[in-house]
Amino acid sequence: MIRNGYQHMVLDDYVRRVRELRAERRAKLAAIRTQAQARAYQEEVLAAIQRAFSPRPAACALMPRVTGIVEQDTYRVDKLLYQSRPGVWVTGNLYVPHRLDGPAPAVVAPCGHAPEGKAFELYTGFAQRLVRNGFVVLVYDPFNQGERDQYARLAERQCVAGCCAAHNMMGKQLELVGEFFGMWRAWDGIRALDLLREMPEVDPARVGVTGNSGGGTMTTWLWGCEERFAMAAPNCFVTTFLTNLENELPADVEQYPPGVLGAGLEMADFLIARAPKPALVLAERYDFFERRGVAEAFGELQRFYRLCGAEQQVALVMGDSTHGYWRPSQEAMVDFFRARAGMRGPSVRVEKQDDLNEANLQVVPGGKVLDAGATPIYELIDQTAARLEQTRRPLAGEELKRAVRRLLHLPKSPSAPPHFRVPRPVSAEGRTYARYAIETEGDIRAILRKRLVEREWGHTLDVENEVHLLLPHISAEEDMAQDALVTAVDGPFYGLDVRGLGESLPEPHGGGGFFQPYGMDYMFHGHGLLLGESYLGRRVFDVFRTLDLLLAEGAGTIHLYGRGQGAVLALYVALLRDEVATVTLKNGPQSYREWTRAPLVQWPATNFLRGALKVFDLPDLLRELGGRARVIEPWGPDMRPLG
Repeated sequence: MIRNGYQHMVLDDYVRRVRELRAERRAKLAAIRTQAQARAYQEEVLAAIQRAFSPRPAACALMPRVTGIVEQDTYRVDKLLYQSRPGVWVTGNLYVPHRLDGPAPAVVAPCGHAPEGKAFELYTGFAQRLVRNGFVVLVYDPFNQGERDQYARLAERQCVAGCCAAHNMMGKQLELVGEFFGMWRAWDGIRALDLLREMPEVDPARVGVTGNSGGGTMTTWLWGCEERFAMAAPNCFVTTFLTNLENELPADVEQYPPGVLGAGLEMADFLIARAPKPALVLAERYDFFERRGVAEAFGELQRFYRLCGAEQQVALVMGDSTHGYWRPSQEAMVDFFRARAGMRGPSVRVEKQDDLNEANLQVVPGGKVLDAGATPIYELIDQTAARLEQTRRPLAGEELKRAVRRLLHLPKSPSAPPHFRVPRPVSAEGRTYARYAIETEGDIRAILRKRLVEREWGHTLDVENEVHLLLPHISAEEDMAQDALVTAVDGPFYGLDVRGLGESLPEPHGGGGFFQPYGMDYMFHGHGLLLGESYLGRRVFDVFRTLDLLLAEGAGTIHLYGRGQGAVLALYVALLRDEVATVTLKNGPQSYREWTRAPLVQWPATNFLRGALKVFDLPDLLRELGGRARVIEPWGPDMRPLG
């Protein structure tokens, strides 16, 4: 009997869909034969990028100030603080050559996921190579790296101890107010560009961008978002979305720009968007960003530049090491930037780096930007949520339902009920459970379990007029055996594992599996965003199709129960399906606003509906349900009982 045969189901369904998009994109690129067609394609790409990286805030006063200077033999390092948004202070190091004949070329340098941020040895290394070759360089700390710890005031912060987990925490809260953490990250870089262009030492027409890993991500995104950059060199990032998906490689939250996959884009398109401007792709042969994807991306890029008559403006350097911005790649970047900036003579080779450590590069006292007047990002998110709460127009009835459907991105249900299989029944603790694999969408199967009564047959689906259906927190098998919602009801009882839960759980939920902030469930949510969909909405759709089947097989009255994550699903389903007579919500959240008030939220990202607080909050749905809904034992942001 196959009990865990659905573990790869969601992954394989996403792979199938992304492969289909890849084939369509390849055909589209192959059909481009002229520069006019190439330009039209770029316009489509730029429009999709603009949609993903929005909204953009108004540019506030940068208010830069230098808090100290580190003098070296041929350059200085200014310890720089600037404001990218009101209350958002960015710590950076500005490398400036001592002797300049005139305005110099410059480089914005976003950091990868190193805890030290701008002070990481590889990043001070490439900055030194650039400054010794005549470039002004601004290396700045990302959120929760270097001096920009957003959670420094919290006594308990283990769940955001790593920068990636912290980014993902910020990202899911931003989704509720309809924003993308990648835009917050990109905005820091755009304001760094603004700052450099205002400096008398800098030639504003010759500002490039380079970074490694997460900094390679931001280099790629900034290149697509901001036309004022003159040259780019992303390192250890550019591959294909498909390669990362097939290789089960979750990405940081800013690496899932909303809707770009659904619009038919790939990573290479962020570089294609700016052709024929010069771009250098840097990669490593043994990186986890796999070289097959790098080769595919660069092949597309090279062909596009050839169409633009600028093949010499794009290059690939593949190192022989693992993930990192190693010296050969740094030197290749310097050579590429020097040539494109019109600098003459041989490059200066740096054999031994200056010892620029974290302590002597520190910008603010104590190394904590919050102590220097910055506002934590979670407070800024809640301020936005508060404004939305005050300004959004109350919705009710069909208007509310249409808005919820739109945010869930629910596909249209076929008129016919779904096909189902009848896998072998199982027994546990003296009970027999029938199992039904319901084909809800593509290769997705929702697994319906039925607690049988005595002498009931487990190899067919016989549906009663009155149906009790549970949507569990993690697993129907566990909740149906233990939870009082089920044990209190005599007779037949159904439980449903939607995609990615229960029998299709992609990894164990104990020992840091399912609930880790960088796991497979999180990755599926991220690919829903990339496709311009909602993974939560697809789970709701699984319930919809199950209801379609139960109704077609004779159900007249449906009583719905949801526990934990299942309570979130049950609330949406009950609102949108009038066939649900009653709904009981156990261990569910009280509101999405509660999740913006809390600095830390333990609920998985899948439960965060993008843009919800622009339109409604969960209490609005409960009011609409009225007497049909019952709420018991709600959980707080920490997924624990309140009080």
